[in-house]
Amino acid sequence: MEKLLLIPGPSPVHPRILEALAEPTVSHVGAEMVADLVEALANLKKTVFCAAGEPFIVAGAGTLAMEIAVLNVAERGDRVLILSQGYFGDRMGQICDSFGLANDVLRSPWGKAVLPAELSEALSRKVYDVVSVTHVDTSTGACAPVRAYAEILKDTGILFILDGVCATGGVEERMDEWGIDVILTAAQKCYGTPPGLAIDVFSERAMDKRRGMRGVPAYYSDILRWLPIMKDPAKYFSTPCVNEIRAFAEAVRMMLEEGMEARFARHAKIARAFRAALAALGFSFFTEEAFFADTLSVVQYPAGIEDKDFRSTLAQNGVTVAGGLAETAGRVFRLGHMGNLTFEQVLFAVRAMEKTLEALGHPFDPGAGVKAAEALLA
Repeated sequence: MEKLLLIPGPSPVHPRILEALAEPTVSHVGAEMVADLVEALANLKKTVFCAAGEPFIVAGAGTLAMEIAVLNVAERGDRVLILSQGYFGDRMGQICDSFGLANDVLRSPWGKAVLPAELSEALSRKVYDVVSVTHVDTSTGACAPVRAYAEILKDTGILFILDGVCATGGVEERMDEWGIDVILTAAQKCYGTPPGLAIDVFSERAMDKRRGMRGVPAYYSDILRWLPIMKDPAKYFSTPCVNEIRAFAEAVRMMLEEGMEARFARHAKIARAFRAALAALGFSFFTEEAFFADTLSVVQYPAGIEDKDFRSTLAQNGVTVAGGLAETAGRVFRLGHMGNLTFEQVLFAVRAMEKTLEALGHPFDPGAGVKAAEALLA
């Protein structure tokens, strides 16, 4: 039985995207591929509200997108401030360490995010050239107050990197209006495409910084090597993953057909519906309510429910969720609700959770979860 994939990415793939993925492989410099990549690049900018700047789509994943972002705007002698609310914020610090880039990590407790006032205080103590933050950290479900950070950074001259891997395309990000210099993401989360693409969009200011740098300590990750291909995909630098890019082109067409404002609203509605259903069934949440994300929830079990038993039985009932990471392992499950998820799939998942609780002999009010979700999806 095919299972509904509700992990923090990959997200369920729509049949239209699967059909595009299954098209015969064409030449990586042929007319079909060139047309799709040109369109995908142009539409990608629309999903992050970027009129200027440069988009990059290359074979890889979110970690590569992180590396590309920081290596092309920070060099030896610069200092990077990383705002971390979890596992993947800490990973940006590890990337900086790997390349000898001076950095400080300002951490929040898990389940929260760094407050704007804490960012202001950090900037008053030390000079930074780059600030990086994860919009939604998939380990904790915490959504950072990105717009408030951007206001603080405005007119400081500090470049602002936003890791949108679990947010871009599902949570509002307005690159030009807010003054974000790099948005990095990946294909398999809110874009709803199978894994395989690292995605970065650089502002004009970020591109100017890269052009003024002596070089970067990488070859594949150097955006100046990729820039001629993004300008003219008929040129060659490294063979792209043709089918994946053509599927991504279809995914961003679908996003713009839905409309970005409608897409953000759908993600918010689905998040509220899932949380209402889970609360009605006796679950609670690891993340503080003020930092809830519209793309995933980190869910705590009611007393008497064991993590492995719940997740394995839920999978038998047709839904796959993820376990906790690091300190939350065994204590929570992580529920992704992003991409092209439908209201019908939400209700299917809630029914599966009720069946799972029943199979485990856990007391609950039958139908309460479905009723709570339906009330918010109506």
